[in-house]
Amino acid sequence: MKDHDQKHMHQQMPINDPMHTNATEEHEIGREHHGRHHGHNIADFKLRFWVSLVVTIPILLLSPLIQNVFGVRDILTFTGDLFVLWALSTFVYFYGGWPFLKGLASELRDRRPGMMTLIGLAISVAYIYSSIVVFGVSGEIFFWELATLIDVMLLGHWIEMKTVAGASQAVESLVKLLPSEAHRIRNGNTEDVTLQQIQSGDTVLVKPGEKIPADGHIIDGESSVNEAMVTGESLPVHKKRDMKVIGGSMNGEGSITVVVDKTGADSFLSKVIKLVREAQQARSRTQDLADRAAVWLTGIAIGGGAITIAVWLLVLGQNFEFALERTVTVMVIACPHALGLAIPLVVAMSTALSATNGLLVKKRSAFETARNIQAMLFDKTGTLTLGKFGVSDVVAFGNDYNKDKILTYAASVEAHSEHPIAKGIVESAGHTLVIKDFKSITGKGAQGTVESHDIKVVSPGYLRENSVVANERITASLRESGKTIVYVMIDGTVQGAVALSDIIRPESKDAVRRLKEMGIITMMITGDNRRVADWVAKEIGLDEYFAEVLPHEKVAKVKEVQARGLITAMTGDGINDAPALAQADVGIAIGAGTDIAAETADIILVKSNPEDVVAMIGLAKATYQKMVQNLWWATGYNAIAIPLAAGVLYSWGIVFSPALGAAFMSLSTMIVAINARLLRFSISSGPPTNLSAPE
Repeated sequence: MKDHDQKHMHQQMPINDPMHTNATEEHEIGREHHGRHHGHNIADFKLRFWVSLVVTIPILLLSPLIQNVFGVRDILTFTGDLFVLWALSTFVYFYGGWPFLKGLASELRDRRPGMMTLIGLAISVAYIYSSIVVFGVSGEIFFWELATLIDVMLLGHWIEMKTVAGASQAVESLVKLLPSEAHRIRNGNTEDVTLQQIQSGDTVLVKPGEKIPADGHIIDGESSVNEAMVTGESLPVHKKRDMKVIGGSMNGEGSITVVVDKTGADSFLSKVIKLVREAQQARSRTQDLADRAAVWLTGIAIGGGAITIAVWLLVLGQNFEFALERTVTVMVIACPHALGLAIPLVVAMSTALSATNGLLVKKRSAFETARNIQAMLFDKTGTLTLGKFGVSDVVAFGNDYNKDKILTYAASVEAHSEHPIAKGIVESAGHTLVIKDFKSITGKGAQGTVESHDIKVVSPGYLRENSVVANERITASLRESGKTIVYVMIDGTVQGAVALSDIIRPESKDAVRRLKEMGIITMMITGDNRRVADWVAKEIGLDEYFAEVLPHEKVAKVKEVQARGLITAMTGDGINDAPALAQADVGIAIGAGTDIAAETADIILVKSNPEDVVAMIGLAKATYQKMVQNLWWATGYNAIAIPLAAGVLYSWGIVFSPALGAAFMSLSTMIVAINARLLRFSISSGPPTNLSAPE
């Protein structure tokens, strides 16, 4: 069976198919909705930024304050220049400022003032006051401030929105697990049909190396089936008559005939789809730090402006023009130039730093949460382990043959087999010898002649069936640890045994140690049996583990850990991990995993290295620190600038002019930008995180 059409399969599904109507169609609708309300905004902000930036250039050249600073007033002044300046500024105000004016109206309508309110208010005050000055009232012109504020805000929002992940492809990725067609058997004839033509009760043939098209049970044949991507079971499961198989799992070396039991919405994958959707819908969004700061700054700006004009007019008896200039200066200085870039610049730097080191951040809110992780749940297969067999022990039962010879003989026979256990033995041995008369012992092993010796590599079941005695005492401890054992018979006598296990990643132990040093509880959750889980947990040094956990139970285990009051992260790679990744406070997908795991995760580890989990947490902590520092820089200067702009030191002869206020504000913006760039140095000087700064 060929899978090259999988990428088109969701398009081929008929509209009445349960899998299609409940999964793919809803996903396509969701993606279209997301594209209208998110993707369009990114392009819109980008266009408005570049257009406004181009128009800002002549605005700067025509602004009296800029002309005086650079000594070019005599060169650039001409009749009607202020009206040209007003016209250009009007365009930037309405075109570039439209998203913020619209946001201002929306936030006021919802009675939830935030960043958009502050930006909209600032640009409106600057525009209206400057327009009044152009048409007769004496005072300062703030058009250059208006234009640069809009440019900076558009740039900040554009950068910020680009960091937000696109619509989830989770459901589509799940559908892709299934093959595009099946071999249906009817009236003794085999025909290739599309998956949508398969119904419950149909009989299908699954050839070696093909994906099983639907949930069902075997009525003929036997084979090993790799269910790692759908159940988490690392060992290929030997399947024979009357045993159940799951759609999407990979058939091994034998042909099997399967009667379909479940299709569409009743299938295993459809149920996983439902779990993923429910977990994603239950996720709450964290409020943006900058928005919270903007609420306070909005209140300060409005309150400060109102108090300023009231005090100068009603208490100190100054004229209206002076009071208005003081008020406008307060409002303009309160404009969030630096605040608009405080978070996006750090996010952009953090994203670049992580991406160049194999950490892909999809959801910023979850990434920010990562700094507070208290419990880390790891999937076993493919995450803490490599997800493939390797030789862990070789045992010689006598003195006739040493361990190297036993492993070499075993590998020489297994070199002709495609079974995962055979591959593990061959890779571990490194070299093989010439074999003659190779034969497969179906479901039990293989045999052949090597160096004139009759070599058999067989399972414990073969020994029992043929009443062959082996030294069980020596291999007892290996069996108790959950390892797979095959016996090597040489000329009819059992001379040794080879033990295999899912290979633990070399980095796993160090990653767990460093997480524990950070005060994080380390746990493992796996579909494997308890003996295997216990052995892996002890080898790596985990605090806790959950074994023999089915996919829907993984979500329950995550909820159980969360119920302890712990901020919980989940790291996994399998299809069965997807709902748990979506449920966790922070979902981390190991890079070698499947698309579904990556799509439901918040963060992806491209290099499949568990130590990158530690690196990610370190980066999250450093990023948050920079965000807080930038928010203090962006808002803290107001504590000094606003009172001076209001004229609190006027009696001392100190008046905060608009030009000085603008310089003060520009300095704050520069500090925010430089501090964001320093993120790379805070990473390199902090605890080891495996990260290096991007060039």
